[in-house]
Amino acid sequence: MTNNMRIFTGNANPELARKIAASLDMPLGEADIQRFPDGEIMVKIKENIRGKDVFVVQPTSFPPNETLMELLIMIDAMRRASAERITAVMPFYGYSRQDRKDQPRVPITAKLVANLLVAAGADRLLTIDLHAQQIQGFFDIPVDHLYASPVFLKYFREKELKDLVVVSPDTGGVKAAYAYSRELECGFAVVAKQRRSSEEVEALTLVGDVEGQTAIMVDDMTTTAGTLCSAANMIANNGAKEIFACVSHGMITEAGIDRLKDSPIKELLVTDTVPVRKSDGFPIIVLSVAELLGEAILRIHENRSVTSLFRL
Repeated sequence: MTNNMRIFTGNANPELARKIAASLDMPLGEADIQRFPDGEIMVKIKENIRGKDVFVVQPTSFPPNETLMELLIMIDAMRRASAERITAVMPFYGYSRQDRKDQPRVPITAKLVANLLVAAGADRLLTIDLHAQQIQGFFDIPVDHLYASPVFLKYFREKELKDLVVVSPDTGGVKAAYAYSRELECGFAVVAKQRRSSEEVEALTLVGDVEGQTAIMVDDMTTTAGTLCSAANMIANNGAKEIFACVSHGMITEAGIDRLKDSPIKELLVTDTVPVRKSDGFPIIVLSVAELLGEAILRIHENRSVTSLFRL
């Protein structure tokens, strides 16, 4: 069945693409991606994809403008090369923070990116842990939205931690935290926060009991770790004995690593949806979602259900 399928990658996260291809026991497709002297992106697909089912692995992570434009140009090249179907595999869907107009005169960039992908020629989207569930509704093409939770849950079950409580570091993650707590058969709590700026976050109050317990904070993404560290300080002040954090998309900056070193967080777990910055002096555990994405790609290609992959 995979004879009619091809997997390509851009420059955003080629290591993840190689792992996905290896999990399916097939090579990556050949594509030449270069820059013109003025910085424009030039793409050439170096093999015949006429009538093929094509998957492009490209998270729109740092630098987001470059990786997004690279993805759009690759999709356009594949459409003009007569691919039968093109699936944009975006483990991390960039520009997703702005998913609604919560202030006057601001854009909805998550919808803009959806429009661009469809205009370029994408027939389908495969992604992991969108910042907001409603982004799926921005598309008029099928969207397969997976969750990284099975990878994290396996890790925590193998550690056999006791007296667990799952904590959402902000009110937007209540549903995810509750789902984790159900799977781990433990309680959950919520930290309410106020964002002062794009980098500064203030935790306001804690709802739930964490005293004497091992707290697992769950979030979809982090860059400066402001939300995580602010919530962790409040959890520690309320008597938690250990604090772990798991984040699907770990786009951590140097400032974020410095902040984590000064926080009560024992470990930060992330997935390889985006390349993870190396850190000295703080444990960042990287878990792979390659097999999860590989299985989803195979099922999409064979027109089989991917419902079981959605479940925790």
